[in-house]
Amino acid sequence: MRMRPAWPVPRVRPVRVLPRGLRRGVAALVAALLLAPVPGCRHPVAPPGAPTRWPSALASRWQWQWQLTGPVDATVDVDVFLLDPVHTTTAETAALRARGRRLVCQVRVGTWTPTDPDASRFPADVRGDAVSGRPASRWLDVRRWNTLEPVLADRFRLCRGKGFGAVAIDDADGYRHRPGFPFDFDDQLLFNRRVAALARRLALSPGLVDDVPQVAALAPDFDFAVNQECVRRRECAKLLPFADAHKPVFHVEYSGDPEAFCVTTVGYGFASMLKDRKLDAWREPCPVS
Repeated sequence: MRMRPAWPVPRVRPVRVLPRGLRRGVAALVAALLLAPVPGCRHPVAPPGAPTRWPSALASRWQWQWQLTGPVDATVDVDVFLLDPVHTTTAETAALRARGRRLVCQVRVGTWTPTDPDASRFPADVRGDAVSGRPASRWLDVRRWNTLEPVLADRFRLCRGKGFGAVAIDDADGYRHRPGFPFDFDDQLLFNRRVAALARRLALSPGLVDDVPQVAALAPDFDFAVNQECVRRRECAKLLPFADAHKPVFHVEYSGDPEAFCVTTVGYGFASMLKDRKLDAWREPCPVS
């Protein structure tokens, strides 16, 4: 009796040997592909779903763009784009990523605006007084973390889903204003740290927008800073905890002569530029140090 094997016996197919000339051509092609330089290979941009890395060797050499109005100009020759995650399309982020750009989304974490797509998710009892200069917006009670966290998490997921690798956390200084709630410096500090940790859990690199009085305490929790008008306000030195830690400081002024303020900010190691307040595509950058 013939015994059948326990497993099917694979059929052995004869190996085809390429002619010697063709073998040499294939080998040369493979070698060329392996040795050819790959654009951006020295500092690759993280793929979607991974937090942006900020190589310390480049901390004082970044060039950046902050655009919140008008069609995104993908031709601007900069390393970093700070954009609105709601109005920026996936096609626009894909085009920027194809050019090797690092993408940062701006998310307001401490205020509510009725035109936000998720405005209805904020209960009325967490909305406080009006934000100065933006009467339709309201400060949020940052002590209500359990209420705010799910909404902020979904905002961060929107950023990640569109291809952003970092998030600039804005309106994180309600304690300095009249928010309509009795929270203080320490309450804000705890909230901001929680937001930074939430961003990291969702594979985003967190950055702090303004909130200069808390920079010394928060610099270890954030990967970069975004600052508006530290020269005009005479507070650039307070951002040094980021620069001293070799973390990027993305700085913008809305008035003044770049030839004058760049001396100060570039000396500090900041990435600085002059912009219009409407934050369209126009920019006048400071020279890289």
